[in-house]
Amino acid sequence: MSEPLVPLAEIAPAIAIASVTRRRFLGFGLALVGGLAGGGILSRLFPLFEDPGSTIEPIVPAYDPATKAWTFIVDSSACIGCGLCVAACKAENHVAEEPAFNRTWVERHVTTADGARYVDSPDGGIHGFPPEPTAADAAGKTVAAAFFEPRLCMQCEDSPCTAVCPVGATYRTADGVVLVDARRCIGCGYCVVACPYGARHIVPAGESSPSGIPGVADKCTWCYHRISRGQQPACVEICPVGARRFGDRNEPDSEVARIVRDQHPEMLYPEYGTRPRVLYLGPATEEA
Repeated sequence: MSEPLVPLAEIAPAIAIASVTRRRFLGFGLALVGGLAGGGILSRLFPLFEDPGSTIEPIVPAYDPATKAWTFIVDSSACIGCGLCVAACKAENHVAEEPAFNRTWVERHVTTADGARYVDSPDGGIHGFPPEPTAADAAGKTVAAAFFEPRLCMQCEDSPCTAVCPVGATYRTADGVVLVDARRCIGCGYCVVACPYGARHIVPAGESSPSGIPGVADKCTWCYHRISRGQQPACVEICPVGARRFGDRNEPDSEVARIVRDQHPEMLYPEYGTRPRVLYLGPATEEA
């Protein structure tokens, strides 16, 4: 591991102020219901009319997003299903602890002796996998083949989530990373439904929401606060077998550029027409 995970105090400005600005928006809603009037109320609407691309200041002054072609490569033949990536993601990005809420997760794809196929992901794979598949109707069957498939936001170039967001809270940065502006998100859930990869969720309320922004859409950001500083995403950094790789395809000598050039990783479910920038090697592409 090159460097330790980034502490909360160093997270990007837009993430750091999210809880404050979220309360501003909720405050507007309560004031409106209460029938209050005046210029103070109108001022609470300003975040909704800002250009979402201007909400995040550059983390590193020398960072030039226009030159980047970020690419994420998953090797499903290398993944051992240990779940360290899921745990690291939750810790780094303050994701709710419940198994139903994940920015990244791991699936096990099993083919039994009778030719049936099953997919399970107990607790998102965070604790690893038991020897026997946990999928319904798979108990007691002989496993003929199996592999682990890490999943995350595909960072699609033709992203349905950005197309359906009614307030521009889901947007694309200059370097092509799809993010959620917590100041603008109204929690309608349109983006959650629109994502064909099931990679989004709404942050729950209560003690299970360590980010303190319940009701906001959430998903993998490729650890944008890290890659903007020249670091790797948390899940990539912690993977003990190199099943996750990340880098800039515009750098011809980079690892991901060589993998794309020499091994030809493929999109997962290209028939969706979203042109994901997460590419896969191994049996995941064969089954898809």
